Amino acid sequence: MEKIEFELKDEYIHMIQLLKATSLVGSGGEAKECVLDGLVFYNGEVDYRMRLKVRKGDVVEFEDTVILVK
Repeated sequence: MEKIEFELKDEYIHMIQLLKATSLVGSGGEAKECVLDGLVFYNGEVDYRMRLKVRKGDVVEFEDTVILVK
């Protein structure tokens, strides 16, 4: 499983923006589909909110990648 440490520069980043920023998806549309299909885990739970505000300390899992938000 790959681990990515994502340095958050603002208070939060929306889930779909995080998936794009880490190059795990190619477009916003692809990111939306992945979230709506239940492929994204937020702090260990499936989360279907595209506009979810991901903050420092959160952990996002997608496919074989874990994103640690710092």
